[in-house]
Amino acid sequence: MNKEIVKVDRLSHQYGGTQWAIKDISFEISQRGILGLLGSNGAGKSTTMNIICGVLSQTSGDVFINGINLRDNPTAAKKNLGFLPQKPPLHPDLTVDEYLHYCAGLRSVSAADIRKAVDRAKAKCGITHYSKRLIRNLSGGYQQRVGIAQAIVHSPEFIVLDEPTNGLDPNQILEIRHLIKEIAEDHAVLLSTHILSEVQATCDQIKMIEHGNMVFSGTLKEFNNYIVPDTFLMELQHPPADNELLAIEGVSSLEKLSPTLFRIKYADSVDIIKKIVALSVQREWDLIEIQAEKSSMDAVFAKLSKNKPNK
Repeated sequence: MNKEIVKVDRLSHQYGGTQWAIKDISFEISQRGILGLLGSNGAGKSTTMNIICGVLSQTSGDVFINGINLRDNPTAAKKNLGFLPQKPPLHPDLTVDEYLHYCAGLRSVSAADIRKAVDRAKAKCGITHYSKRLIRNLSGGYQQRVGIAQAIVHSPEFIVLDEPTNGLDPNQILEIRHLIKEIAEDHAVLLSTHILSEVQATCDQIKMIEHGNMVFSGTLKEFNNYIVPDTFLMELQHPPADNELLAIEGVSSLEKLSPTLFRIKYADSVDIIKKIVALSVQREWDLIEIQAEKSSMDAVFAKLSKNKPNK
């Protein structure tokens, strides 16, 4: 069994002694790849992420990074952690080299290894040719690359990225997504974002927090299939009358999208598509295409957002 890179155990945090921001959050990360952390505003996502990164001290529970308890031994635990906040902690009046050397020193990289560590991070993030450039003179996309470079300069096991494509143009977003995927080949990455298309494009696993509780934990495929489909699209070359389709057992309603295209809503029948195909052959409707409709990520997110915490 893989050793946990990160273990979050019954994590809870209370603000003002009355309101629980999160309650009994538990999960593990035991492999490389990208884990998406989702949640509505005020759901507890940022609180969870800030505790994991050592920015905020929890009320109860534990965080272990590479087996080290973050609260008991924060310095040792953070050696295995890289963090890119939503606003990158850049020093605009330093060059890229000066800044990354400074960050490597903060991360306790030995003086003998700093040059090598910085060169490796710059190469990974595609910023080697900007080594002597002042950070203030870089584009937003390249400033974000510098921010990612500081998060990986000490080669941590675990990297947390908070809204890493925020404020970037479409081309820069694609470039940063590609970079994150490359980094995830060698590191476990926690990606906090409210952009569902970003989750769909990059993440392998998803955790979603609402009302301070974990409401979903699973793969991207499981997230997409969280709402069981109850409609399908069907195109017939020689369609029958609407009432003939409505008379089929399991069909609850239909929407005629064109003379030959229908959206069929069904209930309590897992074999309805097979039945339609068989009838099409038997009654010579000449089926052109039939396809189950899946709910969008937005619909799944909205449904999960309404889930109330267990009492």
